[in-house]
Amino acid sequence: MLNTTKTTRVYEKVIENIKGLIEKGELRCGDKLPSERELCEQLNVSRTSVREALRVLEILGIIKCKIGEGNFIKDSFEDSLLEPLSMAFMLHGSKTDEILDLRKFTEPGMAALAAKNINDEQLQEIEELFNLLNSTESEEKCAELDKKMHYKIVQASGNYLVSNMMFAASTLVETYIEDVLTNMFRNAENRNVVKKQHEDIIQAIKNHDSVGASMAMLKHLEYTDGYISKTIKK
Repeated sequence: MLNTTKTTRVYEKVIENIKGLIEKGELRCGDKLPSERELCEQLNVSRTSVREALRVLEILGIIKCKIGEGNFIKDSFEDSLLEPLSMAFMLHGSKTDEILDLRKFTEPGMAALAAKNINDEQLQEIEELFNLLNSTESEEKCAELDKKMHYKIVQASGNYLVSNMMFAASTLVETYIEDVLTNMFRNAENRNVVKKQHEDIIQAIKNHDSVGASMAMLKHLEYTDGYISKTIKK
């Protein structure tokens, strides 16, 4: 099943072999990897090389080690992009506006796809979050529910790659704007505007109106991101 490998950087070849199994569909999300001893025998490499390869894969967020059970391909990779994205953000001295731009470039398109691909269960989840958002008195809870609702819309697009990217970007930006969003919901006028914008987005998605969903999402993001940008720059 696995190819024998000999090289000075053996652990990289171990990773390549595991990657090959994933590409072939022989390993899928949630599957257990062969044991360290099995990998050593199948690849004809040392246990040190195997352990180094597994450690790298764990750091990259590809596998998860369960003590006493073994190593497994992760079921979800939503958090795998967060750490490298965060590091790149800090190293390049990026601004919060860059992440807000990323949202404006991607979320309207994801809303359009959601209008096309959403199922009844996903729509119900989004509507429940919308109702909770508009019934809670806590501004902190509002900010949290707003984030969840946006992410559910992205998930409903059916685009797994963008869903993971947006999760990482949204989680990163929260570090910088969490208090700003909370303050935005303290203002009654802001809450009313955002409520109407959310209604427009959800109604367009419910009607399977891709163009309308995209336009409604862009209008909403221009409003909220404009508030965020002005507040941060003060």
